[in-house]
Amino acid sequence: MASNFKLFKKKNDRKNKGQIFSLSDKSKFAIVEAYKAARTNIMFSLSAKEKKCFAVTSYSKGEGKSTASANLAISFSKMEKRVLLIDCDLRRPNIHNIFKLDNKNGLTNVIGKMIEVDEAVRHDVLPNLDILPAGTIAPNPSELMCSARFQELYKQFVREYDYVIFDTPPIGVVADALLLKDLIAGFVVVVRERSTTHGDLQHLIDSVKLADSTILGLLEVGCTYDSKRRKKGYYYYQYY
Repeated sequence: MASNFKLFKKKNDRKNKGQIFSLSDKSKFAIVEAYKAARTNIMFSLSAKEKKCFAVTSYSKGEGKSTASANLAISFSKMEKRVLLIDCDLRRPNIHNIFKLDNKNGLTNVIGKMIEVDEAVRHDVLPNLDILPAGTIAPNPSELMCSARFQELYKQFVREYDYVIFDTPPIGVVADALLLKDLIAGFVVVVRERSTTHGDLQHLIDSVKLADSTILGLLEVGCTYDSKRRKKGYYYYQYY
């Protein structure tokens, strides 16, 4: 697959609350640079914590976290590092849609020992980027995330990849994301301009702190141009 892979922009999609972009050789400079900045800051955080895994989450659905997860994974893969993006949003999976993959066999099927992990991982979706879709919708996602089998898979992925990125459910909807707290360096939180409220963000921060975990940074999407704030394009990253 060509390295200039791009995701499609959805028009008039209220459910996703805005346009969807991905990183490619033709992406807007401001978007690419914002993700590069996010990537650099995340790498420093991972190094400080001596971990190679982090999770992406948001407060509520429709804020763009899966697209942000995909773009971060693409950005990391462009450093010629082996990257695995895992869809851990087992209730509302979306990574397979973003990359135009099927979701018949994925994480839930591997945990349930229906298939082997190599059958579930989509290798080289882009150069250096592998994808593990969520798989068959299961009635007990929390139990699957806490299972011994998931722990085994985590250890295997850490051995095989330079970076592992988890796309997790919105923390304001379910607490599944916090089950990963001991496996990751922390959370990158996606917030959408004119959608995510200060109250939403405070609730999320309180939930992460209560779980004794860490927020690595905030990735704001849907930004409008403002010369005073110096935000350009649709993405903006800052340390938490």
